[in-house]
Amino acid sequence: MAVRSQEITSILERQISGQDLAAETQNVGQVIEVGDGIARIWGLSEAVAGELLEFPGSAGEETVMGLALNLEEETIGAVILGPYTDIQEGNEVRRTGRIAQVPVGDALIGRVVNPLGQPLDGKGPVATDRFRPVERIAPGVVRRQPVTTPVQTGIKAIDAMIPIGRGQRELIIGDRQTGKSVVALDTIINQRGGDLTCIYVAIGQKDSSVAETVGVLEENGAMEHTIVVAAGASESAPMRYLAPFAGCSIGEEFMEAGRDALIVYDDLSKHANSYREMSLLLRRPAGREAYPGDVFYLHSRLLERAARLNDENGGGSLTALPVIETQANDVSAYIPTNVISITDGQIYLESDLFYAGVRPALNVGISVSRVGGSAQTKAMRSVAGKLKLDMAQFRSLAAFAQFASDLDRATRAQLERGLRIQEVLKQPQFSPVPLEQQVMILWAVTNGFLDDVPVDQVQRWEAELHRAMEMQAPQLGETIARDKAVSDETAVGLKDAIETFKKTASL
Repeated sequence: MAVRSQEITSILERQISGQDLAAETQNVGQVIEVGDGIARIWGLSEAVAGELLEFPGSAGEETVMGLALNLEEETIGAVILGPYTDIQEGNEVRRTGRIAQVPVGDALIGRVVNPLGQPLDGKGPVATDRFRPVERIAPGVVRRQPVTTPVQTGIKAIDAMIPIGRGQRELIIGDRQTGKSVVALDTIINQRGGDLTCIYVAIGQKDSSVAETVGVLEENGAMEHTIVVAAGASESAPMRYLAPFAGCSIGEEFMEAGRDALIVYDDLSKHANSYREMSLLLRRPAGREAYPGDVFYLHSRLLERAARLNDENGGGSLTALPVIETQANDVSAYIPTNVISITDGQIYLESDLFYAGVRPALNVGISVSRVGGSAQTKAMRSVAGKLKLDMAQFRSLAAFAQFASDLDRATRAQLERGLRIQEVLKQPQFSPVPLEQQVMILWAVTNGFLDDVPVDQVQRWEAELHRAMEMQAPQLGETIARDKAVSDETAVGLKDAIETFKKTASL
């Protein structure tokens, strides 16, 4: 039988035409060293800094993600975001083409997630399809506007003397166990029923402490407007490093939608320690206190993302409250001075005041807000000016009075008023005070209505005053809350109401 070349050709052509011969190329690397959550990879010549890399998981498990940080001539240094014990030398590593990103949006409100946006609260997956890169360039000067709208913390001493504005970065600094987290949590709790969405980033805390914090927020009805991003002490250094950047990206989503958000970084000392651990393992050169040379840039590029955008860009804001822990009240250490130089002021909590029973243990001399009165309501500004002056005089006289046996009447009066102001500014934790009640009691103490009240009865007198005002003159509080100012008419009403209360007070 003769072989027909035409038939064979047509059969081959038909078979070839049905084949998909498109070549697929992938940039693949190989693990040459792994340990302590760090992998060195040979190959992946096209990888970019901050790109997510795919490592093989253990048998039957999902792949483990890594983050490319060191781009060297022949190798890449990557940190592994997950369990790394099953990764071995010779394992294949693939590029994903994606920069590290986190899910964002309203679906996260009320949830507890890790820095990758994975839920930790057992309430199922986060129902959002929106993502943002964790690293982003901060808004430029042209896109911003001045900070003029206050963030009411509910803490009398802070709202009166160290006001925080929307879009500001105010550092909370002090030794351990001086109430730094309480100040931040009080601020979050005080936003109930308001328009401020809060993000609490827990970095390197014990898991039990994070659970306790979430419990406090739930008890006070604050989880309805709060997102918790947790990277506990049991998490790897790369996860703790990512946490504040992930939280910031979540907050930026609200800011760029024209809304207001508040983010607490608790705390950046542990964040710097995590970055130091990663950098040393990646064999980056160490600088002062073994921190890498770019640790200042680490926090500046994070905190500069807090801003108040101008109206052309939606007018939203992101307010940052970073927390720094000092050792033995040393604010001149490396990380504290770095963060102080980046932020717009600091709330300094002093252990000596804390142990003396002054809580919040606010050192008014070192604490400052560089935004100042421009971020206060008119009502608070009208009472705060006199309060600051009285407190400054009290502090200078208190030091002098320790050595003076005999004081003139004017000096004694200033000291007595200072003691009463100090009592008024004391406040139990998780009990924020509304603006109108703050204005009333501060107006009363600066105008001398408490001068004849015994110091140990001041707090009781204040509680009874607020009850009496709600019962007998509720319109005064409503007017202050609505107008956010103390008019001459309101001042007369306050004077009459307080004088009437003093006649019937049981003190």
